[in-house]
Amino acid sequence: MERAKIGHNNGPTMEAGFAFRKHAWTKARAQLIPNLPIEILRSRVKRAEALGLPYKTYASVRASTGRDVVGFLFSNNALRMMRDAQASPRANALLPIKADLAGLIHAPLSAEQAQATLQAQGLHIPTDRAPHFAQSWSEIRRAVRAPLHQEKLPLDGVLVIGDTSHERDWSIAGKLAGFIASDCYFSS
Repeated sequence: MERAKIGHNNGPTMEAGFAFRKHAWTKARAQLIPNLPIEILRSRVKRAEALGLPYKTYASVRASTGRDVVGFLFSNNALRMMRDAQASPRANALLPIKADLAGLIHAPLSAEQAQATLQAQGLHIPTDRAPHFAQSWSEIRRAVRAPLHQEKLPLDGVLVIGDTSHERDWSIAGKLAGFIASDCYFSS
């Protein structure tokens, strides 16, 4: 009898009998997925609305991380703040959001000025300097986590809202819950 290799999940193979094994795995997987009571489903739909997320996005984040979304990390690009003292045209959309918010501000903008401008718009969003794309992975990780540690947020409960591929990498470097393009987030 051949031993399974370490790290192998002994999933279905492509040998004879594949169709039956696929059927058996599909059925077993369906039994693992819980049938949520309607009250829990309703509360999760309300939570998704309170976060400003489509339910499908919210549910997929919960399923992949095993925890609720508790916060968002925005780039100044996502907030459409391109100059110091420029108000965010998206700030009003964030006022009803029931989650902790944080921001990373790209140079040459000032993180302190961005925070003051957002506060004048009614938002408490701690901001910090965004990492530069040429920094090392560990430096990017530290920069991404800095405003989240200030707020004592669990990393896998925070989604990055951004515009660029570099900002998408923040979620990977910081081991965060994921990334949503700002146009998708603000259009829902």
